[in-house]
Parts: sequence; C-alpha cells; structure tokens
Amino acid sequence: MAPLLCPKTPEIKIGGHVQDVQELRRAQPTYVPERYVRDPDERPARSNILLPSSGVPVIDMSKLERSANSRWTDELGKLAAACEEWGFFQVVNHGIEEWLMESMEELTRDFFMLPLEEKEKYPMAPGTIQGYGHAFVFSEDQKLDWCNMLALGVQPAFIRNPRLWPTTPAHFSETLEIYSVRIRELCQKLLVHIAKTLGLAPSTFNDMFAEAVQAVRMNYYPQCPRPDLVLGLSSHSDGSALTVLQQDTGCIGLQILKDDAWIPIHPIPNALVINLGDTLEVLTNGKYKSVEHRAVTNEVRDRLSIVTFYAPSYEVELGPIPELVNNQPCKYKRYNHGEYSRHYVTNKLQGKKTLEFAKLQSPIST
Repeated sequence: MAPLLCPKTPEIKIGGHVQDVQELRRAQPTYVPERYVRDPDERPARSNILLPSSGVPVIDMSKLERSANSRWTDELGKLAAACEEWGFFQVVNHGIEEWLMESMEELTRDFFMLPLEEKEKYPMAPGTIQGYGHAFVFSEDQKLDWCNMLALGVQPAFIRNPRLWPTTPAHFSETLEIYSVRIRELCQKLLVHIAKTLGLAPSTFNDMFAEAVQAVRMNYYPQCPRPDLVLGLSSHSDGSALTVLQQDTGCIGLQILKDDAWIPIHPIPNALVINLGDTLEVLTNGKYKSVEHRAVTNEVRDRLSIVTFYAPSYEVELGPIPELVNNQPCKYKRYNHGEYSRHYVTNKLQGKKTLEFAKLQSPIST
C-alpha cells in the first residue's frame, strides 16, 4: 500500500522505459529480469511467507457503532490495542455493501485485463503518481516492484485529473465514485472511535483534517515465476492518516513487519484491512505507530488490491497533540502536511525512512 497524491510535485525524470509487468510476464514466463531481482536481504524468504497471522485483530464496526455513546466498551478496547500494538487490523460489519465491493473488484480486474494500448491511454508521467504505470521510480538502477498500478486522486476536486479516469470498462468511474464516498464515511467513523481510544473529543481528527485528501490506488500483481526473488510492493509505511485496503480473497500477498518478522494478513471475506499512517503516528507522539508493510507475489495466482488513502488537507499544520505528549519527550516537529506529502512522493519506498522528515533530532521534554 502507499501514499497520497500531492499537487505541485516536482517532476523527476528517469531515462529508459519501465516495461509493463503483465506484458513481461506474457513474454517471458520463466524469467525474471535482473532489475526486478532484489538484493538478498530484501527477498521474501519462503519461511517467512508462511508465518501465521491469527493475532492480527479483527474489529466489528457494528459493535463500535452500537456503543457510540458509551465512554468505553470491549470493542473500543480491542481497537485501542490494535492501534497501539499492531497498527493494522481488519474490520467486519463495516456497512459497505457487498455488491459494491464486488463490483469495484470486478471492474478493477477488467481494467487490468484490457490490452496494453488501452491502459496506456491513462499514462503515469515520470515523477508523478496518478495514472497507469510504475510509481516511485527515480533512477535507472532502482529495483522495480512486480506490480502494475492505477492511481487516481479523488477528493478534494483540485487533485483530480479527469483525463486519467478510465472510460473503459463501462461504469468504472461511476462505481469508483460511489465506492469512494462509502470509504470516506468509514474513515470518518473510524477516526471518531480512534479519538475516543485516546481520550480525545470524538470529532478531534475530523475537525483537524478539514477537507480531507482522498486517493485510491489499484494494484495488480501478476503471477511470478520466482516469487522468492521479487517484491510485489517495496516495504514502506503510508503517509496517510488511515489506509483502507480491499484485497481479493484468492491469494495472500500483504505482509506486515512485527517484532522483526514478516506476518501475512490472511484475507477475510467482505472484510477491509485498515492501517495507521505516518500522520497518526505524529499526532499521537508515537503512541500509535505506522507500520512497515509490503506485498509479495505468487507463482500460480495473480492478486488484486484496491487501496484508499485518507489524510488531512494539504494546508493543515500537524504536530503531536499536546494532550498526548503527557510529560513525555516530544518526538516530532510541527510541519505543513502538504510539504510532507511532497517529500513522500518524491522519495522511493524504503521502510519508514520518509518519516524522518517529521522527527526531531533531539526529542524535546515537556
């Protein structure tokens, strides 16, 4: 999963052409080009792929909503523990219609199955992260992800590039509009409950974020003849406040880093995966942390994911919320969220390195 779309991003040009992974897979079914082969310390060891994920929390959104007027409930306690100990959880009974999720997945897959010349009508220009192609590629010797993607700005209106919204397959754009509204509502509800877990007023984050920025990225991971050598998506944390992932149930691909081990997130039918982004780590002064995650590939199955990034307006000034510093050293500076977004999208995905932008060199005691 990855980052928000940011306006006024400087264009960073690279030489050469990044070949489409689906076309590469069709042309060379038993060969992985050197540019995709990871250094040994980055490769997804087969033993790690099979680690159990039974501990990844599952939150029942309907229980949170039913007890919205209560100060504390068991489900709210589970949410607090999920945010503090994992930074990742799955939500069930989230209220987003099953038909809508199925339609969005089907249309997304239909898009990726289009002929290359049709998909290339929506090109991702070098140094940008909207359109179809490869994002976060800044040099000719950089290792590439085994993934094709379509990324689109959704809200507010000025981040949209209408020319990059596909007209094929039919109903793709209108379905994405409906889907995005429902995901936005879910994010706003989750932020209310997350604020409550921190002892804050329920509206704290929604008020602070103003007209929140929302973007969507659809990832397609073709089968790979050597999944032990490549990554579908490089390890990273998200620059968002919340990220919402809909992953197909046919193949496990998402892994999170916990206690120095990569743990797979097994898909639950009709559930959504939620993870906290760098923004919430900063606002909570590190009490809740964004977590490194990556995607691996599969030798016999392709995989699809639909990712929504939700973050404050670019104009918002961010820093640790004073009530959450609580006589602890203040770990992060105040900064403009638009500046952080520009920093994020102009650097390659590399663990949590981009969060160094917000860290104080010497934490300040309060």
